[in-house]
Amino acid sequence: MNILMIDTSGPACGVAVMKDGQIVCELQLTSGKTHSQRVMPMVDQALGMCEMQVGDIDLFGAVVGPGSFTGVRIGVSSVKALAHAAGKPCIGVDALEALAANATSFDGVVCPILDARAQQVYGAMFESGMPPKRLMEDEAEKLTLFLDRVEATGKDALFLGDGAAAFEAAIRDRLGERAHFAPAQHAGLRAASACAMAYEYAKDEGNLRDCMTLLPLYLRAPQAERERAAKLAAQKEDAHG
Repeated sequence: MNILMIDTSGPACGVAVMKDGQIVCELQLTSGKTHSQRVMPMVDQALGMCEMQVGDIDLFGAVVGPGSFTGVRIGVSSVKALAHAAGKPCIGVDALEALAANATSFDGVVCPILDARAQQVYGAMFESGMPPKRLMEDEAEKLTLFLDRVEATGKDALFLGDGAAAFEAAIRDRLGERAHFAPAQHAGLRAASACAMAYEYAKDEGNLRDCMTLLPLYLRAPQAERERAAKLAAQKEDAHG
């Protein structure tokens, strides 16, 4: 099976190609330009380097979130378009599971966290392995509440993801020597790890989607929707004032 994976859910824009269970190409770029400008040229480059065409791909994958709302939409839309054009299935990969897949032999809990702003994180916990064993569902919550969950395990914890860098001081203050942080090459979401997760997911045909049913994973409403809801609530309160 040939898999093309796209990740635009966070700071990096990534593309990976897997052929018969082996990663044959990975391109990863963090730059000032938007993912919408980068992703399709990177797809073309990755396929060209592998001497492949879009029609050679059997499964198209996207990291569907949680993450940047705009970034997630770019990746999901790109994969839906490619899958539609090629007439092939697609698959969504959870960003936190893909991050946890970077750590395959940690003796403790693996804690991928993404900075969700306002002192909140998108977080989950796993036992290391391939695939990682999920210990909790993805949550969007205050960092302090997430650390309550981690502390309650009584185990050492490995943190990775952009939230680990953003909140390292607070995590160390709370957990002390039980807090560990992934090295730079494993700290961020890798398109290759997401591609490997897609390979695992695809073993169950129930995880496959078509271009119409692949959807983003949002743990909370986008900021524009939250602001609109707050405005409507304020207007309703004023009307009944």
